[in-house]
Amino acid sequence: QVQLVESGGGLVEPGGSLTLSCKAYATILNINRMAWYRQAPGKQRELVARIDAYKNTNYADFVKGRFTISRDNARHTALLQMTSLSPDDTAVYYCNLDEFGKAAQRWGQGTQVTVSS
Repeated sequence: QVQLVESGGGLVEPGGSLTLSCKAYATILNINRMAWYRQAPGKQRELVARIDAYKNTNYADFVKGRFTISRDNARHTALLQMTSLSPDDTAVYYCNLDEFGKAAQRWGQGTQVTVSS
């Protein structure tokens, strides 16, 4: 029902910043919750941040104070502004629609974030 396209990843130095973008191509008029997830090698995919249609947000403890999720409802886009990045943040970052706390759509390709000096 929804095609998700992530972009903006790349290589960044520790302590640096990066902003990821997610575009949801949908045939539905409204999208309630959008979320960012990440998956590091050998680890399960984990929720990073979530934002609903009213722009209420939730963050995983490991990114609080460092990451900011935002959205443009009209364009069905969600951004993830990341600061104070560390090597532990290295992962493939994915976006998805969140329904009842679970990813509801087929996963896109994700965008690789590598934090390294």
